[in-house]
Amino acid sequence: MTETRKYWLDTMLRIATPVLGALSEDRLKETMPIEGAQPADAYRHCTYLEAFGRTLCGIAPWLGCRELQGREETLRLECVAMAQACLDHATDPGSRDCMNFANGMQPIVDAAFLAQGILRAPHVLWDPLPERVKDNILNAMRQTRTRKPGANNWLLFSAMIECLIRYAGAPDWDPMRIDYAVKQHLQWYKGDGVYGDGAPFHWDYYNSYVIQPMLYEIVKYTVSEYKDWESALPAIRQRLSHYGAIQEHLISPEGTYPLLGRSLCYRFGAFQSLSLAAYEHILEDTVTPAGVRCGLSAVMRRLMSFPDMFGERDFLRVGVCGYQPGMGEPYISTGSLYLCCAVFLPLGLPESDPFWSDPDADWTGKSLWAGKPGNCEHAIS
Repeated sequence: MTETRKYWLDTMLRIATPVLGALSEDRLKETMPIEGAQPADAYRHCTYLEAFGRTLCGIAPWLGCRELQGREETLRLECVAMAQACLDHATDPGSRDCMNFANGMQPIVDAAFLAQGILRAPHVLWDPLPERVKDNILNAMRQTRTRKPGANNWLLFSAMIECLIRYAGAPDWDPMRIDYAVKQHLQWYKGDGVYGDGAPFHWDYYNSYVIQPMLYEIVKYTVSEYKDWESALPAIRQRLSHYGAIQEHLISPEGTYPLLGRSLCYRFGAFQSLSLAAYEHILEDTVTPAGVRCGLSAVMRRLMSFPDMFGERDFLRVGVCGYQPGMGEPYISTGSLYLCCAVFLPLGLPESDPFWSDPDADWTGKSLWAGKPGNCEHAIS
């Protein structure tokens, strides 16, 4: 294992293990502290599902990687067993850690992140599960149908949930929830690789937190169902690729990036689109896998350098650069922070992949600010 891959793996496990370890033992609610701008009771109905769903959506490709060996394979198998136990406890009505999918709006969001995680590695996170656990998961997902998502990125949450119900072979999956979400986002496209969050444009990282990854994966998972979904995929893929290149260009030589807009406490989860483009091998020609690896590593090391990023029992704390409680919007709580795990998607690629095996290379910001030769960046039509 290269030093860089080891750093990514150790960082991912440091963040994810407190959640997986406690939930796999049916004691997440007992163990995880809750902090946010509101009293803890305001978050109890949603924060545990946030922590689990967001953790799983980021680490799932690694859990499903079939080409590992040695210590890393041992760790992977241990984490797969924990994740499978977590899925059981999170959805079993008799479990102490059974999570809320039925009440309030926020569970719609994190049921979708949970579904996204399962679909990123179904051969370990769905196919081997006992039928009882599968039934519990599907029942939990169906409970989210009682509320109407907003006319913005939330449409994708309902669509992602339906993707899992479809994958499970359930006859009641609803293609309209998928079709409406896809068609609306195609209409909300603003140009040059960026979608509106609904009709308005928001200058933040929601194209990466939610919109680009979910839209691409929803259509990829269901492309065989309808010709119009199939015909939409190439443009959606190209936009994700271009937006990922834009994200790579945003990384400064020092491993910082513009702190713009909402939900900055998701930290390096802001780079999910770039990580997904690398994982899917759809990076634009203007960036290289090694440059992406080194740029994301620089961001990771920068943010992980703040020791007060972690608090009681090694759970994450609110903030961007360390502990900054004032950076958390009212909807941010301890569980929300685990969307940072979305940066780890390339760990689902084996060590032999160019992302990990190519020699270190400067990312665009580091190279150009050092005065090295470069190429112009152009908009896409």
